[in-house]
Amino acid sequence: MKGTMIIDGQKVQFDGEQHVLEVIRKAGIELPTFCYHSDLSVYGACRMCIVEDKWGGISTSCSTPPKDGMEIFTNTPKLQKHRRMILELLLSSHHRDCTVCEKNNQCKLQELARRFGVRQVRFDTKNGKLPIDSSSTSVVRDPNKCIMCGDCVRMCEEVQGVGVLGFANRGSNIKIVPAFNKELGEVDCVNCGQCITVCPTGALLIKNDTDEIWKALYDKKKRVVAQIAPAVRVALGEAFGLEPGEAVTGKIVAALHRLGFDEVYDTAFAADLTVMEESKEFAERLSSGGKLPLFTSCCPAWVKHAENRYPELLDNISSCRSPQQMFGSVVKQHYRGSGHERSTFIVSIMPCTAKKYEAKRPEFSNSGEKDVDVVITTQELIMMIKETGLQFSELEPDSFDMPFGMASGAGVIFGVTGGVSEAVLRRLYQHKTALHLKSLSFDDVRGMEGIKETQVDLDGKIIKLAIVNGLENANRLIKSIQNGEVEYDFVEVMACPGGCIGGAGQPLASCALSKEERAKGLYKVDRVSQIKTSEENPSIISLYKNMSEDSHEMLHNK
Repeated sequence: MKGTMIIDGQKVQFDGEQHVLEVIRKAGIELPTFCYHSDLSVYGACRMCIVEDKWGGISTSCSTPPKDGMEIFTNTPKLQKHRRMILELLLSSHHRDCTVCEKNNQCKLQELARRFGVRQVRFDTKNGKLPIDSSSTSVVRDPNKCIMCGDCVRMCEEVQGVGVLGFANRGSNIKIVPAFNKELGEVDCVNCGQCITVCPTGALLIKNDTDEIWKALYDKKKRVVAQIAPAVRVALGEAFGLEPGEAVTGKIVAALHRLGFDEVYDTAFAADLTVMEESKEFAERLSSGGKLPLFTSCCPAWVKHAENRYPELLDNISSCRSPQQMFGSVVKQHYRGSGHERSTFIVSIMPCTAKKYEAKRPEFSNSGEKDVDVVITTQELIMMIKETGLQFSELEPDSFDMPFGMASGAGVIFGVTGGVSEAVLRRLYQHKTALHLKSLSFDDVRGMEGIKETQVDLDGKIIKLAIVNGLENANRLIKSIQNGEVEYDFVEVMACPGGCIGGAGQPLASCALSKEERAKGLYKVDRVSQIKTSEENPSIISLYKNMSEDSHEMLHNK
């Protein structure tokens, strides 16, 4: 629909905008919102985006469609009064321990209270304090800071298709709780943490495991080893004023060395190892008539979702461990046989909250010793860097340590949706001239779309692939497969929108464009990499030469 609106006396044309809020923002006016997100359904509960028409009527701009000739005002005295009243009511039911809250200076409620000049709250604060839910390995839920915007509920249901959060009770007793009023660790939560990415306050936070790392760093009996996931390098710099997508790999390595880590390695090395094993498994299933499609196993939130909802598909999921867990088992084994006296303590730095859960799964341990000891997110590493006072932007870059610090471009692009598929295809193609490899940057595989599909001619055999990000998209695709509507040979699934670059452990992306820039950053690293395919990585070649016959258990789950 096309037309012209009058917004604060200015004519603004619209063409296809779904609601008045989009037109207002198009006009360069940033109306406040709590419950509006462009990738979620319209809810209209917080009332902060209200506008006034020329007759004095008030409506929510996020749920009102634009009409030709409509005349509205966005900042009248009546609207100012209403917004301040809403903020006061929210603050009155909110435990305002801002100075010790992890979301301090990043809290939407705090930001809007400051913006609209709310300096005091005239209403009594509700009595009592509800218990904090820390039962999950990845997410901490503080109901005392919840403002009932419903963003987490809609994210969990609409984007992730998991639906473990919901509203309970009515009126002043309303609250958001996991299913059946259980704790988060007792329901079918997949630990993806996407609820955290939309929570405007500190009601949902990443579980902080940095204390355990500080303790290990000062334990002289431990060798503390870090691995850095591909997506971390194109997002961490945002916290220090750099642009999204700018790769700061060398500075991260330097910071970790300064923090006291003995060795710093690249998880992209283990991604190369995953490519070698997964492509071999895929080729064997193709030739032997094994179960297809083969689903990827790199994303622990997807694996957990499949275990919860699609147990019939578990034999279709690759037996390969994720790069994080391959790295842990390989490095622990390397140091066990090296004669070193100190025990090895492995820290994973991940964009993903579900990796915390994955590292604690019982199958990822050897004689009671975990393959990965602690997982922290990009956000937690940022906190550690700031705590020590390191001037990140002024750090001179360091290189990864060896022998596990070398990776191919194929391993690096694991951090973006479509990257695993592209890396596997690079491995499986037999003819790898420079011109041919350039053509392997498949446009159909890349991109932020929720479901992508393509087919390739793999040396005379047509291979059908699907690439999915967001678990509700995975639900839709699986339904189509089970109904016989589509057929694939290989399916890549990433739980988080955009893949690991959009993980809940990353600095919160200000918009979808931030994720696209992060993706471009990884592809840029790949483009300038001298090693394009996983099998060309000298460290991988050396590892396979020295690998024992019982190595299968280190790299696979079954």
